[in-house]
Amino acid sequence: MAVGCLLTLKLFIITIVLSMPLGLVLTFLYTSKNKALNKVVAFYILIMRGTPLLLQIFFVYFGLPYTPIIGKYLTISDRFTAGAVAFILNYAAYFAEIFRGGLLSVDKGQYEAAKVLGLTDMQTRFKIVLPQMFRISLPAVSNEAIILIKDTALITAIGLSDLLKVTKTIVNKTTNISAFLVAAIFYLIMSYVLTIVFRLLEKKFAF
Repeated sequence: MAVGCLLTLKLFIITIVLSMPLGLVLTFLYTSKNKALNKVVAFYILIMRGTPLLLQIFFVYFGLPYTPIIGKYLTISDRFTAGAVAFILNYAAYFAEIFRGGLLSVDKGQYEAAKVLGLTDMQTRFKIVLPQMFRISLPAVSNEAIILIKDTALITAIGLSDLLKVTKTIVNKTTNISAFLVAAIFYLIMSYVLTIVFRLLEKKFAF
């Protein structure tokens, strides 16, 4: 069971570490003055949020190789890598929307004050706007991170032995359902730790 728990944690960490920066980049593109980019990113977010994550995992692992013309260059033979790519692309779309909401919530007066102080657009964005955006977005990011912990169980669909699959195998072999309780405790502990971490972050960024 420990092996399955490690795989679950590995997938969670990789997804969080890579999807949040990607989501931030998507937010910048989505809110840029380039209308073409706005539409492309909006369409990407629509696809990622409007279709099941499980379907996306299947597409990345099983479907990409059959993509016309470029399919042979997109083949991901490693199951974990394919699953991680699907998770990162999916969660980046959710984080992009969360960050966009946080960005839009920053008072317009902050931009005007920055101009009065003589700050450049770059300085305004990184010193004034982004810290406030992150503070506003933290509760939603926390919620999404807890959902991610549970969503990692979907990785079993392409044959990987995460915590849930290992638990199911143990129950099938021993006919002892106590393994389900142990798995539930693992998920609860991970969710609780995340809740504490984000509460501390919220207190740190509160002002």
